[in-house]
Amino acid sequence: MSTLYVLALPYTLVVCEKRDAARRVAQAIATSNFKMITPGRKLGRPSFFSITGRNNQHFIVCYAMGHLYGLVDAKGKRSTYPVFDVKWTPIKGNARGRQIIDTISTLSQKAAKFVHACDYDLEGEVIGYNILQYACNNKYENSLRAKFSTMTDEEIRSSFDNLLKPITGMAEAGKSRHMIDFIYGINFSRALTQSFKVSNNGKRYRNLSIGRVQGPTLAFVVDREVEIKRHIPEPYWTILAEFEKNGQVIQASYYKSKIRTLSEATSIVNACTNRYGKIMKVEKQKVIHKPPTPFNLGDLQKEAYRVFKFSPSYTLSIAQRLYIAALISYPRTSSQKLPMSLNYKKIISNVSQLGYPYVNLASSLLARDRLVPNEGFKIDPAHPAIYPTGEKPKGKLDNSDLKLLDLIIKRFLATFADPATSLHTTVMIHVNGEHIFTAEGNKMLYEGWIQIYKPYSKIVNIELPKLLENDILKNIAVSIDKKFTQPPPRFNQASLLEKMEKEEIGTKATRSEVMSTLFKRNYISYTTSATTLNTNGGKKGIKATQVGIQIIQSMRKYVPTIVSTDLTRNMEGQLEEIELGKSKSTAVIESAVDHLKGVMLTFKEKEVEIGKQITDAVLSSQNQQQQISLGTCPQCNNGKLIMIRSATTRKRFVGCSNYSTGMCKATAPLPQKGSIKASGKICTQCSWPIAEAFYGRQTKRQWEFCVNIRCPSKKPR
Repeated sequence: MSTLYVLALPYTLVVCEKRDAARRVAQAIATSNFKMITPGRKLGRPSFFSITGRNNQHFIVCYAMGHLYGLVDAKGKRSTYPVFDVKWTPIKGNARGRQIIDTISTLSQKAAKFVHACDYDLEGEVIGYNILQYACNNKYENSLRAKFSTMTDEEIRSSFDNLLKPITGMAEAGKSRHMIDFIYGINFSRALTQSFKVSNNGKRYRNLSIGRVQGPTLAFVVDREVEIKRHIPEPYWTILAEFEKNGQVIQASYYKSKIRTLSEATSIVNACTNRYGKIMKVEKQKVIHKPPTPFNLGDLQKEAYRVFKFSPSYTLSIAQRLYIAALISYPRTSSQKLPMSLNYKKIISNVSQLGYPYVNLASSLLARDRLVPNEGFKIDPAHPAIYPTGEKPKGKLDNSDLKLLDLIIKRFLATFADPATSLHTTVMIHVNGEHIFTAEGNKMLYEGWIQIYKPYSKIVNIELPKLLENDILKNIAVSIDKKFTQPPPRFNQASLLEKMEKEEIGTKATRSEVMSTLFKRNYISYTTSATTLNTNGGKKGIKATQVGIQIIQSMRKYVPTIVSTDLTRNMEGQLEEIELGKSKSTAVIESAVDHLKGVMLTFKEKEVEIGKQITDAVLSSQNQQQQISLGTCPQCNNGKLIMIRSATTRKRFVGCSNYSTGMCKATAPLPQKGSIKASGKICTQCSWPIAEAFYGRQTKRQWEFCVNIRCPSKKPR
């Protein structure tokens, strides 16, 4: 390893966001002398990249680990609120981050120039700003900005040939967002946590949080949960019929989609059974299906959830890997537009060289004189829509990476293809002269872009035989189906993300993180209830927990602005104005502080009352979670063996539900780590239930065991 003291001077210090990004930048701009250096002689110091670029320029390319600096309460008092005096400081507990800061600080002392090469968005701007200001002793204003949307060598080199002035508006907007989110988050989180502690005289502690984006997002789920619980199912009946022509069966439904009484439905069926149908009208309409628009991050997350069931946060993590590998453009974008400055033909040509099936999909596009994408209306001043670079992977991609890359490539190609055309047919069938049934068909006439986007297209064919007006159809069967009105569907991760976008809360980069926090706090959880099964195809929906419901109810009663979409939406608008130079960050932050002062005063007055309501919800939720039934008690054959957590030791064990009545004393210990659930199996040796234990997310860390501690199978042999 080389050291700082043998470096050629002068050199330019380049600040990147992550190690992988720094390596890509260094490799792209290097013409010679690519090597790793470890400045100083202290053990554990990070190694950065030293290279020589064009015109014999010397660069040291360093990296952060995401945010190296965070906001803290300047007074350092952990439980007090309100808090308005905050400051930036190296993130506590991040020893590696501290070493990186020290090393960059040492390098900055002899650097002749500085280049900010972190991700070109608000978060990236703040990461680089803090490093240049605090580690490099106020060098942000003197730095230059590298802007690139892909990590290809060509674009990185171009960005270094055309370095920009510091993007002060973006830095101010990013810092202001952090400041506002921090003061809202720390004040409400401390207030909630303290109210919980005070309400039970300090006997219990629970880390609670709420923020200006968390609040409205949780409220969406809670409001949906309330709607579901209030819904009273009402019965209705539908009538289906099967007709036949030339051996082909035609499925048809009664024109009234809901029949309110059984007597009316029975009367219709009796009148139509064994009666021929006569076609009174055949309507055919050509439908044009425009190509899809290019992906922005939200669209990609929703489509990846629909197709692969990837969570939004998982999709973002994969997209980030693909970006660092120079396989796609920058993923954290709101844009649905591809600028004309992109060389579409070159990208498509590169994609075609990736092999089957892309060579066939791209060939028809490459034969065109002009390539014009079908764009959406959303724009992003920092980055275009997501597109593939056409670069060949330099390493092996895992299955999830390959799936997402394939989706992005095919979506990109599909935007340049022709519209698809289908023929939609609606047939009106009269039975017994007064009852009307309808059948619908859809036939693809020209696949256009669908041919490229397979197998991800949602458009399907529904075949109908050739039908003409006045044709007589044989009636095979008429049947009644009893149904019940359904409450609105629960959100899944894609639909909740879409709701956040529609209401304009959060950012493209933070929405999935907000959802993850709500899960972590146990404010929301997954469920496969009947409502979800009926509306989401059996997939997991999102349910508000008792704690989450109570948090929202308390906030709406005492501090309603924290769950208001208006507050968050207005704040997003003000932050955008800061970025555009239309507002001052100090004025926006002062306005937020003034608002919080009044809100915190109200909260303080109702602290005990709020805490008691949340405590009751927490205890009720814990009791429900504790009483998981593992099966029938083999001793009394009457009660249920349920999982219980001791109020004194907090250890979990199995006990019979008849224990409290004195009818049965069956108990057994349980493992204290991992998740436990019923397997539905019975031990063949002792007739006690068999439970399943899970450790982490890996299925290999899963095992079954007999609950009975005295089971003969557990005796040593």
